[in-house]
Order: sequence, then C-alpha cells, then structure tokens
Amino acid sequence: MGLKVSIKSSTMMTVAVGFLLATSLQALAAGSESDETAPPPKSKTTTECTGGKVWDKDKKECVKPNESGFNDDQLFQAAREFAYAGQYENAITVLKLARDQNDPRILNYLGYSNRKAGRMELGMSYYRKALQHDENYILARSYMGQALLEQGDVQGARVQLVEIRDRGGENTWAYRSLLQSLKGHVVY
Repeated sequence: MGLKVSIKSSTMMTVAVGFLLATSLQALAAGSESDETAPPPKSKTTTECTGGKVWDKDKKECVKPNESGFNDDQLFQAAREFAYAGQYENAITVLKLARDQNDPRILNYLGYSNRKAGRMELGMSYYRKALQHDENYILARSYMGQALLEQGDVQGARVQLVEIRDRGGENTWAYRSLLQSLKGHVVY
C-alpha cells in the first residue's frame, strides 16, 4: 500500500512539475510581454522633469539622459514612460542612447514612438527589426498589427493576431489589445 501511494504521489509530482515547466516555457515563448504591457507607473521623469530630462533616483534630480550613466534597462523604462505619456520624441531620444540597439524591446518602442509621432513607415521598420531579432516577441506583433489596422490592412493585422496566438500568447494583453482593435476599439 505504501509503495502504491509513493508511486502515485511521485507520478502526480512529475505531472505537476511538467505542467509548471510547460507553462513557464510558454510564457518565455510569448516574450517578456508581462512586464511591458501595463502602462509604467508615473515617476518624476514625466511629472517633474522637463526638456526630456530623466529622474535619477540616486542623484535625486532630473538629468540629461545622455549624461546619466543609466544602463539599457533604466533607459528603456524611462523611454516607455515617455512613450505612454505621449512624449514620443523624448522616448526616441532616450531609446537611441541604449547600448544594445538590437534589443527587441528597444526596437519595439522605437517603432511605437515613431508610429505614434506620425512616422508610420519608420515605425513599421522598427517592428520588423524587433521581430527579426525575436520572432516570438508578441508585444511587437501586437503593435505592428495595430499599425497595420491604422493603414487599413485588416488581413495583415489578423495574421499578427494568429501569430500571437500560435506563439502561446492567446491569454496576454498583446493578444487582447489587438483583438479589441480588430473589433473597432483602438487601444494602443
């Protein structure tokens, strides 16, 4: 009896671990979407700093981003905040300071900021570059799909929606956002 319970428990543990591993891999395949989909919290970068300056927590002051010594993640976060605040030129300026200009996150937000600033073709070229570096980056696919809709290419947007779904992103903001846009509700 004890052996039966042990084997059954072991089997259940193996199934549970397998499920968790599969779920984790699916989340990885979907790109690092979860950290990037909710608008970033406002900081002093967009509430107090002016002229494209970024809040430096260590110095406790607004600094020029090119003189900040920020790493790529810090630059990315500041640029996202600018982009969500509608400060697209400031976002682009900060993104161009990143050391890794092939980082799909940097490319995606260069696409987003340029598209929102009215430079659709330039924005699309950045989305394509982001996807060349990471074809599973579903947030870039979502923004590209929304750009395609803005251009009247409904079928192209649907293709991106299917790509997001097929890459494990059906339960993500990227998928829902593009789906809502396809239904006539512009999201981003």
